[in-house]
Amino acid sequence: MGGAEEVSTPPSDLHDYVVIKEGEAEILMHTKNEVFYNRTQVNNRDMSIAVLRKFISKRKEEHKALLSKRNRKELMVSADNDSGLQAPTESITPNGKSNGKCEGMPHNETNGNCKEPERTPEGKGRGELKPPRVLEALSASGLRALRYAREIEGIGQVVALDNDPASVEACRRNIKFNGSVAMEKVESNLADARVYMLTHPKEFDVVDLDPYGSPSVFLDSAVQSIADGGLLMCTATDMAVLCGGNAEVCYSKYGSYPVKGKYCHEMALRILLACIESHANRYKRYIVPVLSVQMDFYVRVFVRIYTSASAMKNTPLKLSYVYQCIGCDSFHLQPLARTVSKNKSVRYLPGFGPVVPQECTDCGKKYNMGGPIWSAPIHDQDWVTSMLADVESMKERYPAISRISAVLTTVSEELPDVPLFLSLHNLGGTLKCVSPSAAVFKSAVINAGYRISGTHVNPLGLKTDAPMDVIWDVMRCWVKSHPVKAQPPEQAGSVILAKEPQLQVNFARAVASVSKAQAKKVARFLPNPESHWGPKLRAGRTITSKHASLLGPETVNEILNNDEEPEAKRKKTQDPVI
Repeated sequence: MGGAEEVSTPPSDLHDYVVIKEGEAEILMHTKNEVFYNRTQVNNRDMSIAVLRKFISKRKEEHKALLSKRNRKELMVSADNDSGLQAPTESITPNGKSNGKCEGMPHNETNGNCKEPERTPEGKGRGELKPPRVLEALSASGLRALRYAREIEGIGQVVALDNDPASVEACRRNIKFNGSVAMEKVESNLADARVYMLTHPKEFDVVDLDPYGSPSVFLDSAVQSIADGGLLMCTATDMAVLCGGNAEVCYSKYGSYPVKGKYCHEMALRILLACIESHANRYKRYIVPVLSVQMDFYVRVFVRIYTSASAMKNTPLKLSYVYQCIGCDSFHLQPLARTVSKNKSVRYLPGFGPVVPQECTDCGKKYNMGGPIWSAPIHDQDWVTSMLADVESMKERYPAISRISAVLTTVSEELPDVPLFLSLHNLGGTLKCVSPSAAVFKSAVINAGYRISGTHVNPLGLKTDAPMDVIWDVMRCWVKSHPVKAQPPEQAGSVILAKEPQLQVNFARAVASVSKAQAKKVARFLPNPESHWGPKLRAGRTITSKHASLLGPETVNEILNNDEEPEAKRKKTQDPVI
């Protein structure tokens, strides 16, 4: 769609449109909410651009390393040939065809067959690396695709899909509105994303899924359309489902049962990762997360997808069930599988269990069980550190620089190998005591010989590898110097405090209790930039005065002044006269 004849002037009735600029892209948005646009997702788009820039540079490094390895092999083969060793060759029969046998190669190791040459992905290791192709599966206005094309150096074709004719028309209008660069790189198609991805297997280096709601129906086709080593960027906004508000719906969509807890937003991330891994495994593929974040009203994961039947066997080692005590904050993880090594062979066996008795050892209450969830690391710390440095070096190119910098800073401080987290206020709430400060609690855990860190999901969340009995010993020692009122003996807090601590806790301030970012007073958690910050209306919904609580009264009044609200709607939404 880059032909000069396709260039058309913007629509004549420009008074019906508003020009929205984000980054280097500009789009025309109709005032009647015909095509979905969410300004709050600027954080999402900025984070995606930061990850894409890192992916392109990482891809080049990997390609360069592959070429270097290939060249070293060729030099070694050349040296062996020069020393008089003959390379294996196929013997030719009188009719000129190969008989399939290799001369100079032992047959006992290959079962009589020649060893296949190393296969490399198309475009890798064979000359110049092609620019990555990007698929935005649910494009709507096309703003995200336009920003990718205009702002990311080294990006290839960006294919924007939507199954709504109005959205495709708006996307094409915006492509033309953004000039020659956009017209050359961005292509808009009217298609069902699921069908399109299924009919283009392993054709895209990057697939971006950002639906209004759950991405579950797109995952099976998405994992098939990504090239080996490619990147899947996936958003889920159905947080009520993922966080346990509708647990049975979560199981039907994601194959995992959530439990309610302060860590529910991180559990949502891990449920989504486990679901993607499940879909990938069906095609002998597996995922490697590079960044997984919870921001605003959604979760967003960035995973690389590889193909390997042998590596896929490790998937059960990365999944766990969660046991959450209904009386206190104690939770425990039950891995699905384990490995046993003997000589040089590795056997995969079911995990040992149960990890907990019928009743909680701390408070005597029952456990709720949830999962399975992804219990392996959800970030690549090297990626995160490198991304943070890149983002800081080009602040002017990110409209939401303060927010994504804060998120990446907190992510860089997380313990990568500790699933889920504790809430400091919940610990104090269980015991009905004043909570210690984060620095004091961290110091006690560090002085006991364990690791502890914050989490980007919750300012009060703490990740630690200390077992729950150590955590409660710290709190028991804290209560000794900060007494609490007597509580009914059957309460969880009373049962916990009735036991004497087995650990002599040292609350002396530890240096590591304050992170580097805290010491430098770097922003790590920012408030919403304005009120009514959240998901907006679906495209096509008529905006009326009842949406003031969602969009803000000023926005609604401005729209209603341009387009008179229907009389019937007005009567329904007006407050009754008292």
